[in-house]
Amino acid sequence: MVWEESIVHDVRLSSVGPGQMSGSDVFHHPGGLDLAMKLHYLRVVYLFDSEASKDVTIMKIKDAMFSWFNHYFITCGRFRRSECGRPFIKCNDCGARFIEGNCSKTLEEWLAIKDCSLYKFLVSHQVIGPELSFSPPVLFQVTRFKCGGISLGLSWAHILGDPLSASEFINSLGRVMNDLGLKLHSNIPRCVPAPGQPGPQKDPISAKRIDPVGDHWIPANNKKMDTFSFHITSTQLNYLQAQIWGPSLHQTPGFESVCAMIWHCVARVRTKSEPKTVTVCRTDPYRKDNDNIGNNQVICKVEAGSECCIVESDLSVLARMLEDEGVDERKEIEEAIERDEGVSDLFVYGANLTFVDLEKINLYDLQLKGQTPRFVYYTIQGVGDEGAILVYPGPHDGKFVTMILPEDEMPKLKSELKINGLLLEDN
Repeated sequence: MVWEESIVHDVRLSSVGPGQMSGSDVFHHPGGLDLAMKLHYLRVVYLFDSEASKDVTIMKIKDAMFSWFNHYFITCGRFRRSECGRPFIKCNDCGARFIEGNCSKTLEEWLAIKDCSLYKFLVSHQVIGPELSFSPPVLFQVTRFKCGGISLGLSWAHILGDPLSASEFINSLGRVMNDLGLKLHSNIPRCVPAPGQPGPQKDPISAKRIDPVGDHWIPANNKKMDTFSFHITSTQLNYLQAQIWGPSLHQTPGFESVCAMIWHCVARVRTKSEPKTVTVCRTDPYRKDNDNIGNNQVICKVEAGSECCIVESDLSVLARMLEDEGVDERKEIEEAIERDEGVSDLFVYGANLTFVDLEKINLYDLQLKGQTPRFVYYTIQGVGDEGAILVYPGPHDGKFVTMILPEDEMPKLKSELKINGLLLEDN
């Protein structure tokens, strides 16, 4: 089935900002980790059926957003540069971009599709730049399906915060719409970071420095990237863990087991350049004040060693490496940014083959009229050539996986995933 771009039509654009003024001369200064993520964007789509979206009008959504943005006014600002070139946000209440559209398909027809590329019609893929002062860091899209169902699409500039920040951001909109109020945590703009101690000149392995991108914040890929998503059922996951661990009492969590198998399959595809070093990103288990925006996720390098052959390694060895042997490089990434006073350009996702654990970010906590989404789709824009693998909860059971990898690798990788039981034939 081929669906044309007219699948989403009658598109309207507007802006929504705080209901109250944030004040004059209010500025938010992203920290080093924030700036390291500035070339990445989170794209999330929430699908609700007609029962959940009944009586949810555009006006009701916007009315809730006025109160919501009083709390999240930082996200309604626009980027500027200091005299040295370091980006900061002027909290000028310019607002988030608001997109409305109608879909010519029913929600059931949409859920039946296997082509995840069509989700690009339900969420904006606009990036920041080339004019910083006109580029909103948040874009919000509401699309009505022919059956009355609705999708909410969030486009979130990663410089604002990590996946947990984005999740708390959108979930809090649901709380406002359901008259539950907001948590009392305050999103206070950060001051200019104090100069740190000079760090080592060597860049961290988990981030890659690139030539300056100027004010157009997106990394240039050397390869054409493709995105593919699939569901892993609980039965498949149980079989995979039994295959890796047998009767052992110690089994790594599902995330590491799935990623170990994908790491193995990618190595079989990249026969001339096995990914011996990978990056693992996950929510910081010690993080507090989840309602505050900012990048605090753990970013670990996992090095198998030059003498290790990934293809010949036991899956249990790879899984335990992912679970236990990661070295957190947040401090080194921050030092690399601050060494150049925040003006250098780095990226994290795709600097190495990157595994992103999204299982603890409360993906299904966004509610409309007390009902959770039928399905949530998650992807990242701005992934480097080594690719990224996102693992997050499925709608009912198991896990959902989104892979962003070089297009020429996808056919063979799908074949490897089918051989190893992660991908079913109908996918």
